[in-house]
Amino acid sequence: MAEHVLRFHASRPGSRLEKIGLALRRHRGKIIALQWAVVVIYASLVVIPAFLPLPPESAHLWDNLRLFAQFCFWGLWWPGVMIATVTMGRVWCGLFCPEGFISEWVSQYGRGKAVPGWLKWAGWPFFAFVATTVYGQLVSVYEYPQAALLVLGGSTVAALAIGLLYGREKRIWCRYLCPASGVFAVLAKIAPVHYKVDRAAWDRHTGEFEPVNCAPLVDVRRMTSASECHACGRCAGQREAVALSWRSPFAEVLDFNNPAKTPDVLTLVYGVLGVATAAFQWTVSPWLLHIKLAAAEWLVDHEHFALLDNDVPWWLLTHHPEASDLFTWLDGALILGYLLGGGFLLGSLLLVGPAIAARLLKTEHLSWQRLALALAPLAAASVILGLSMLTVSHLKAEHVWLGWLPAFRVTLLTLGSAGSLWLAGQLIRRSTAKIGQKWISGLAMVLPVGLMVTVWSLVFFVW
Repeated sequence: MAEHVLRFHASRPGSRLEKIGLALRRHRGKIIALQWAVVVIYASLVVIPAFLPLPPESAHLWDNLRLFAQFCFWGLWWPGVMIATVTMGRVWCGLFCPEGFISEWVSQYGRGKAVPGWLKWAGWPFFAFVATTVYGQLVSVYEYPQAALLVLGGSTVAALAIGLLYGREKRIWCRYLCPASGVFAVLAKIAPVHYKVDRAAWDRHTGEFEPVNCAPLVDVRRMTSASECHACGRCAGQREAVALSWRSPFAEVLDFNNPAKTPDVLTLVYGVLGVATAAFQWTVSPWLLHIKLAAAEWLVDHEHFALLDNDVPWWLLTHHPEASDLFTWLDGALILGYLLGGGFLLGSLLLVGPAIAARLLKTEHLSWQRLALALAPLAAASVILGLSMLTVSHLKAEHVWLGWLPAFRVTLLTLGSAGSLWLAGQLIRRSTAKIGQKWISGLAMVLPVGLMVTVWSLVFFVW
């Protein structure tokens, strides 16, 4: 394989980006060594802090492993992974992710069973993302390493089990069940870097080649989307038809040859823009506070005290007396209702614009799903803004200067909104509808963008 890649490399000059892709394929052994190192670091930061005591008030990120691990996971890791996905595709999945690597590695020694039909249900990533997000908030996964070990460690154990049961040197967990897979699939659609497949060159190629082991089970020959590609570089140079390349970040959504899949859209609208946004904002929402106070007052007046009990297992609801952090059953019910009810209400309102536009345009390929995908740039900005709130909370605790923060937030929200509006406009331009219908459709697409801008403005500048 290495000789073939070198011949391919020498036979055509290619771009610098293309050479990077070929290097990833050529140095597969070094990548595997890197992945093992990530596994060790990941395991250490997840497991060890869970058995450490509560940090003293004088502790800092640089002298307390528990605080350091929290900052690494929630202040650096997740924001960094999302930024990497938006800019370079699913490179985290292919080159670094410990869960995916472990699941693939252990599958070599597992039972190698065929993937059952129920496991291939397209809704699993969305369901897993919502369930993990909600459960993580109930047990305060961002604040307590025991909760992080339960959520992240549980996910890793599940990935290991799936690898032992199904597939042979494949990432069955990543393809069908990973809670973050659906989010990565949506955000990768607007990545300006992807592996481009020249279908004609693939079919013309008659020389020798070694088959590619695509761990996430992508049909490389027919690959037109970055959503399922893990950007690992194993197929770079294959049949002299696959190359790491630049593209417009809007190219995939505007390409009608790429189907606008309903599961992707539901993850985008109800998951990333709906439930995830509610998860980021519930702790600062005055609405939830008012509801809680009113409900607690009513329960006390009517002598219903069961919901005010805080003697709850920590793995079910947050229960850490040493930190004076105790959720009652009422807290759990309200958080659950806010995340699911509020998240799905927000998602439904976001779909009103695409639904109206699709109904007015009545153009083939411009379905409500396609128009909803125009919100991908805004979703990318939204999830990065939300995750950066965790980064900011850690930096504030260390008294780091954050005078740049309002400008950063406004800029990122503006870029995401402008990207979605521009993308919606380009889709509407391709319609065969009358000019008046196009204008009304454009105004309809302003509605979801304006709604998300309002939500984040409340979080950052009003509440």
